[in-house]
Amino acid sequence: MIGLLVTGHANFGTGITSSVNLIAGEQEAYQAVDFLPEYSTEDLTREITKALDELNDCEGVIIFTDLMGGTPFNVSAQIGHGKENIRIVAGTNLPMLVEIVMSRKFMDNLDELVDSVLETGKEQVTKYEFKQVVQEASDDGI
Repeated sequence: MIGLLVTGHANFGTGITSSVNLIAGEQEAYQAVDFLPEYSTEDLTREITKALDELNDCEGVIIFTDLMGGTPFNVSAQIGHGKENIRIVAGTNLPMLVEIVMSRKFMDNLDELVDSVLETGKEQVTKYEFKQVVQEASDDGI
């Protein structure tokens, strides 16, 4: 199975994970790491490394981060650099995570999974248009 690690600023990792668990149930091979205000970069590095150790038996790991270029992304990229079985995704949203927890049961190719969730993430970001309903007058003018 492909392992998942979700990290981001403040309680992003555990917060979005609580939503995933509500929608799709408790997940196996899944870790969440928060980057709390009192954490240093070294603390975050230690916590992500510990989480990856928990996913050591997985065929590969996808690390989902909140912001590209943020500390959780940068630390993840540094840890994952040169490792063939780690992929990193930035800009994570809930539809992406719901998609991946369902898809990884049937797909085991890291790059195909990443491509699939990126597409889902993009498709689910949209603007809802309110449209004014125009009522036509009845034949009797009312």
